[in-house]
Amino acid sequence: MLKRLTEFTLAALLIVSMLATGAFAATTLKIESWRNDDSDIWTDTIIPAFSKKHPDIKIIFTPMPPAEYNAGLNAKLAGGTAGDLITCRPFDASLEMFNKGYIVDLNDLAGMKEFSDVAKSAWQTDDGNSTFAVPMASVIHGFIYNKEIFEELGLSIPTTETEFFTVLEKIKADGNYTPLSLGTADQWEAATMGFQNIGPNYWKGEEGRKALIAGTAKLTDAPYVNTWKQLAKWAPYMGKGFKAQKYPDSQNLFTLGRAVIYPAGSWDITTFNTQADFKFGAFPPPLPEGATKGYISDHTDIALGLNAASPNKEAARLFLEWLSTPEFAELYANSLPGFFPLSNHKVSLKDPVAQEFINWRNTHESTIRNSYQILSRGNPNLENQLWNVSSQVINGTMTPEDAAKETQAGLEKWYKPQQ
Repeated sequence: MLKRLTEFTLAALLIVSMLATGAFAATTLKIESWRNDDSDIWTDTIIPAFSKKHPDIKIIFTPMPPAEYNAGLNAKLAGGTAGDLITCRPFDASLEMFNKGYIVDLNDLAGMKEFSDVAKSAWQTDDGNSTFAVPMASVIHGFIYNKEIFEELGLSIPTTETEFFTVLEKIKADGNYTPLSLGTADQWEAATMGFQNIGPNYWKGEEGRKALIAGTAKLTDAPYVNTWKQLAKWAPYMGKGFKAQKYPDSQNLFTLGRAVIYPAGSWDITTFNTQADFKFGAFPPPLPEGATKGYISDHTDIALGLNAASPNKEAARLFLEWLSTPEFAELYANSLPGFFPLSNHKVSLKDPVAQEFINWRNTHESTIRNSYQILSRGNPNLENQLWNVSSQVINGTMTPEDAAKETQAGLEKWYKPQQ
């Protein structure tokens, strides 16, 4: 009896000891994501960095193919088999998950104070009262240019639109290069790297974007018409055959050294790093004449939410808090040049072009693409309309005024504040 009692006591002491050292506190968190292109970065860099601080929390990154993510994730959430942490795309798809109760409100997460209202806007309810994902990264729009050709032709970085067109004219006059590498065949580039790139300087970023949502501004107003007028002026500098030119063609034209300036999304940095054998840099959208303040499209791209059905919420919240730290911001930004942390921490980037892009946050006001929040929920979809009319304006088959009328009429068909 004494022997059994001693064995029982020893076993109990062992259990208490193991609990004290965290052996029984070990938790496994599963992350759902569509980013199957960066799984190595998560498994080799990001997760090990977190694990050093929390060795008792094991994290498994389980991506799906991007095109299958929304449907696959919704099926898992409905069936109760989804992971603990949910990678969230911006705006409506994630908002729907929150409204269905699949992901939780994270307003009480201490790290949320590290993010601006613009950074959080893609993962909030329409009234801004609930934030349901921790913002991770954005992409920034601007222009990437061939430094070697700029030096060869004696060109300076343009800061105003007048200077921009002077540079384009000089490149065209030289005759050896295409001034501007952009095509309209895929349509989306005309809106994303054209309209949404230079437009914030006209509609004053968030001020104008929110005015469209409120119905106090219209797409027929001068800021939008003037944006399309500027786009129309790009056509003579885009080279022969630009109407049949697709997105990969534009990338190739630039990386082969045959085009000088590329209207860019910062995500192109990695592609150009691997394909271009020349030095390149970046400059922000040149200011319209008379403007003294610059705006950039610093578009929210990816965030992480917490599954309401997760049995490991405490451990998951620790990871979400870590996402708001300077350590994560620097790790993520340096692992994926061109994807920029959305927290307010200043980070030092190893990639010089990525650093140029992120420096603009110090001199320009950030905004997001004006069609992404609320305004593309109806039929016709404003985002798709912008693709179509922006490409037509550049092609010369639609006037800026008609582009404004068509998109405004589309919005008025279904969006009450614009009726």
